[in-house]
Amino acid sequence: MAKPTDQTDVLLVAATDIELCGHVGFVCGVGPVEAAAATARELALRPPRVVLHVGIAGARGITPGGLVVGGEAVYCDISAEVPVVERVEPDGDLLASVRAAIPEALVLPIGTSASVGGSARDAHRDLRVEAMEGFAVLRACASAGIPAIEVRAISNELSEGDRSRWRIGRALEAISDALPRLLAAVAE
Repeated sequence: MAKPTDQTDVLLVAATDIELCGHVGFVCGVGPVEAAAATARELALRPPRVVLHVGIAGARGITPGGLVVGGEAVYCDISAEVPVVERVEPDGDLLASVRAAIPEALVLPIGTSASVGGSARDAHRDLRVEAMEGFAVLRACASAGIPAIEVRAISNELSEGDRSRWRIGRALEAISDALPRLLAAVAE
């Protein structure tokens, strides 16, 4: 049975139902295109006061189960010669609240790529954390004027192609443990 958030003005978003860890929330789908389209539609139909986007991610040099708060969301798959938005920062008040709620978390830029296993673009090789939906969700929120923040739990080393070695269960446990504190923090 899903656990209600009691914060009806907070929209909890994840790519998959399992990443909601039993909480009531919105499943935006996997990958940046699906996440952007689904999130924009949900925000238009039922605009919340704030969005908390959670999920698992790959990283370089961060132990599985470690939490990362997105200091910014970076779109890694674009190589246009014209100016485009490729970075979105979280709401500053949300960032401060989330940092206070989960002080054990690192605060780092989180890359968004449609590629599992890390971005192939040289311009983003300095990113330590990558997932597949964060930029899309935060960009949809920014376009709608809704404050948002991304929090990820690490499941694997970015370069690890053998999914049997990923620690998805450990990452989901970390999200599940942090969600009550996160939901309380963003509801304030």
